[in-house]
Amino acid sequence: MRRPAASCLLMLSVLLAPLPALAGAQDYEELADSVRAALSAAIRDRAAPTLQFDDPADGHKWLFEMSNRLSRRIPDRSSRIDLLKTVHYEATRAGLDPQVVLSIVEVESAFRKYAVSSAGARGYMQVMPFWLKLIGRSGHNLFHMRTNLRYGCVILRHYLDIEKGDYFRALGRYNGSLGKPDYPNLVMAAWKDRWDYEAPVR
Repeated sequence: MRRPAASCLLMLSVLLAPLPALAGAQDYEELADSVRAALSAAIRDRAAPTLQFDDPADGHKWLFEMSNRLSRRIPDRSSRIDLLKTVHYEATRAGLDPQVVLSIVEVESAFRKYAVSSAGARGYMQVMPFWLKLIGRSGHNLFHMRTNLRYGCVILRHYLDIEKGDYFRALGRYNGSLGKPDYPNLVMAAWKDRWDYEAPVR
């Protein structure tokens, strides 16, 4: 029979361990030197995140709306705003729709910063650690919000380029389930049901 102190320690270690995610695993693929160089350059830019709107008022409206939608999942307002600003910056920088990136984060990690999948994918966008060797540095921390979102957006952009803009196939590649409909359908449903956004008409 376990002593009470040992039982408490065991329970505490379980509670503090990173939560598993239900994501698949991006497949390791050899990259051409030119592709590796381009992706590495994309990872290196560390400009401070800012909302990428022509009119700052539009940015405030987007942030207000998205923050309201995300409030139940991330109750702390400061953390919520930081995540949204960074998602918008990194998605826009990579030529992606920020709402699609939010949908990926929902499906991949349920907005859990320290989520870990059974395959070892990490963080908000469930990036596989082999990407550190391919395009980054071993010292990069995939649980760091900006690092994780930067990698995730650059990787999705890479897959979109391979698939000539076909989101269905690019999402399949991102999840390691190319050719299967479940994951792309989950992401697109999340986008349609919870994250779609149309800027107010002036």
